[in-house]
Order: sequence, then C-alpha cells, then structure tokens
Amino acid sequence: MAYDEDLAVRVRRAVGARADVVEQRMFGGLAFMVNTHMAVGITRDVLMVRVGTDGHDAALADGAHELVMGTRTMHGTVGVDPTTTGDDAALDAWVARGVDRALGLAAKR
Repeated sequence: MAYDEDLAVRVRRAVGARADVVEQRMFGGLAFMVNTHMAVGITRDVLMVRVGTDGHDAALADGAHELVMGTRTMHGTVGVDPTTTGDDAALDAWVARGVDRALGLAAKR
C-alpha cells in the first residue's frame, strides 16, 4: 500500500462534494487537486498539505514537519503525521489550509 486508504476516505469526506476536486496518483501516493493545483495529498500515512512559502513556518509551528522528497525539502508543502490528524476536526483544519491555498492560485490552463 503506497498510501493509507483510511486516511484517503477521511480526506475525501473533508473536501466534501466539491465539483472541482480531482484525485490523482502522485508521489507514489494520492493527491487531491483543487482548482488544478495540489491542495493535499497522502503518502504512506502522512498528509501532505500545500501551505505556500508564506504559510510554511506557521504550519511547522502548528505541528507539521518539513516534507522531504528524495533529497529535496518541499518548502511550501508540509507533512502532517497521523498523531496530529487523529481527530476529524484537526484533519478538516489541515485540509482546509491546503484547499484555501489552492483556491488562491490562478488555475492552470
């Protein structure tokens, strides 16, 4: 299993019935695209949240960690461990951060 299926179900619930959400396999896991941009994703049991470079430090202060893909630190996208997303309210808040960030970007053509 490349990503936590139970977490995927919870993220689907958190993004709701938005018409502009597209699920896409990415990074060996699953990404949730909003407004043509990745908002959140799942790799193994870690939630990846796109917070932007301006929201990166605040996300780290709120319990996220640096997300490293290979040797590259993904500044602007953070990882959130299962202990931080254990309850639905916490997961919803992290998903909302990613969705808000994606909605704030111009859609790709």
